[in-house]
Amino acid sequence: MLENTLAENQIDFMGVRRIAGSVSAVLVLVSLVSLFINGLNFGLDFTSGTAVRLNYSEPVVINDVNAVLQSNGFDDAVVVNFGSDRDIRVLLPVDSEVAEADQAGQAVEVGESLAALLQSQSDSVITLLGSDYVSAKVGAELAEQGGLGMLVALGIIMVYISVRFQFKFAVGAVVALAHDLIITLGIFSILAMEFNLNTLAAMLAIIGYSLNDTIVVSDRIRENFRRMRKGSPEEMVNTSLNQTLSRTLITSLTTLLVLFAILFVGGEATEGFAIALIMGVIIGTYSSIYVASNVILYMKVTKEDLMMPIKEGSELDEIP
Repeated sequence: MLENTLAENQIDFMGVRRIAGSVSAVLVLVSLVSLFINGLNFGLDFTSGTAVRLNYSEPVVINDVNAVLQSNGFDDAVVVNFGSDRDIRVLLPVDSEVAEADQAGQAVEVGESLAALLQSQSDSVITLLGSDYVSAKVGAELAEQGGLGMLVALGIIMVYISVRFQFKFAVGAVVALAHDLIITLGIFSILAMEFNLNTLAAMLAIIGYSLNDTIVVSDRIRENFRRMRKGSPEEMVNTSLNQTLSRTLITSLTTLLVLFAILFVGGEATEGFAIALIMGVIIGTYSSIYVASNVILYMKVTKEDLMMPIKEGSELDEIP
């Protein structure tokens, strides 16, 4: 019987929920202060620079391209795949000595010289697909649209969980997601790590990962609130967390194994993505246990909040 599972609890998660809440509040506050004072170290994806698109006749190894560029003075170049494993995009910082009006023409020259350099170091046939100047205004718009996308995602998630579960669960899930994103961004700000498009993609992936874990825990909490006859809300939440703990840890550990493999093998192109997701998985696992559940208890969730709705006329249907 589910009501007897209270005796099976091994970890009193909610016994330290106030301490956990205080720790989370401090981390969020420190992150917000750092973001306000230091901001983010935006990469070339969000700042002005030259984007050179190249096509190789054979699959290209990003690390080899990086090695050639760094050995020839292009230390700040960022190389990423796009479209296929034979197409790459090289991002270069602008030459501060060239006027902005002349940057477009400068971009064409940089693209041609870069293609010639890489061709001299490669057996593949390299074709220059294009070379464009990306202004700081475009980068600012990109950052704004990325932030707006995350806000829209949080809003849609709140509506979905309100319908799927209950409004108090929706508030808990959104607070947990905001907690994960703010602390992850805060770490990037404090350590002055580069924030680029790969990192932005990782932020959106963190939302999906953390939400999935929170929904699993919320579903078990709702089930236990409906079926357990005894126990306080804290005890029911504790029971639910212990029942889902093995699933949470196994999912997190297997995900971390893959991310560490990407971090150590993927090279510089995926480094920011892997680091952001590693931090997001760790923080998201913590928040699904202590933040989302904590908010639900602070909002005084009750059995009545989660009872199945009774259809009108159901009493008449039972009369023979």
